[in-house]
Amino acid sequence: ATAYTELLTEMLRVLGPDHPHTLTTRNNLAAWLGQAGNPQAAATAHSELLTEMLRVLGPDHPDTLTTRNNLAAWLGEAGNPQAAATAYAELLTDRLRVLGPDHPDTLTTRSNLARWLGQAGNPQAATDAFRELLTEMLRVLGPDHPDTLIARSNLAYMLGEAGNPQAAATAYAELLTDQLQVLGPDHPHTLTTRGNLAAWLGQAGNPQAATDAFRELLTDQLQVLGPDHPHTLTTRNNLAYMLGEAGNPQAAATAYAELLTDQLQVLGPDHPDTLTTRNNLAHRTYESGDTTQAVKLRSTLAREQERVLGPDHPDTQASHRILQRWRNEQLNE
Repeated sequence: ATAYTELLTEMLRVLGPDHPHTLTTRNNLAAWLGQAGNPQAAATAHSELLTEMLRVLGPDHPDTLTTRNNLAAWLGEAGNPQAAATAYAELLTDRLRVLGPDHPDTLTTRSNLARWLGQAGNPQAATDAFRELLTEMLRVLGPDHPDTLIARSNLAYMLGEAGNPQAAATAYAELLTDQLQVLGPDHPHTLTTRGNLAAWLGQAGNPQAATDAFRELLTDQLQVLGPDHPHTLTTRNNLAYMLGEAGNPQAAATAYAELLTDQLQVLGPDHPDTLTTRNNLAHRTYESGDTTQAVKLRSTLAREQERVLGPDHPDTQASHRILQRWRNEQLNE
């Protein structure tokens, strides 16, 4: 971003504000501001660039439309999903007019609009938008195109977020059948769908089916990805969680303890996932009836949270409150 800032100063001096290279440099600067961790600055820079693009190139120029897309994206990343959804809705209207319904950029805008509607807390509108997008993708790209399969995955997820976990599970099951045929069993998207299917089976009130699905997925991930892959570790976490939800807190605690050992080696003691596993292990150990061991585990977690997060972090304070409650229960036994 610093280099682009310096380059832009020279571009403005030598070429002027309206030169294509100057506009491109402003776009690159805006993008790298976002990549550097400042999405609000990126959104502001894209907004200022858009004003220039409209003046120099006009509203229907491809670069103007691209800048509007980038502005919408960074608005969302800056924490304003409703503004992003509104910007994408307005952009979609113009892309339909300028590019037509079948253009890849139009389809991408439909997808982005649906995504940010969901992020803005409107899963039903997002579900409707993904459903409309899927209809268009089936017509334009066909059922086996990777983007069509991704749209089906997004629709399935949003069905669950809209309050229909059974419909989500059904949609993921149907998607999995087609991904196995089109992509094969070892493709990352196929494995991801299996994880999503298992999760929504649990959300739909069938923890045993979810446990079985996570266990089968783990077997394949160990073979395809290896034991240290982040996705494999995530599945082990999900399996442990679902064992607890299926009414077996002791098995869940054992699974979390084994996972913690590997996370300490692979991720290290300070990683957020390692701390989360410590928390889950203590919780399931307490549920299994071993309060003494749970207190020990929670005490260790609290010390680690103080060291990594600080004493005032909400997670640290929550651990101390739980620890005090469990110790009081021990005294009253």
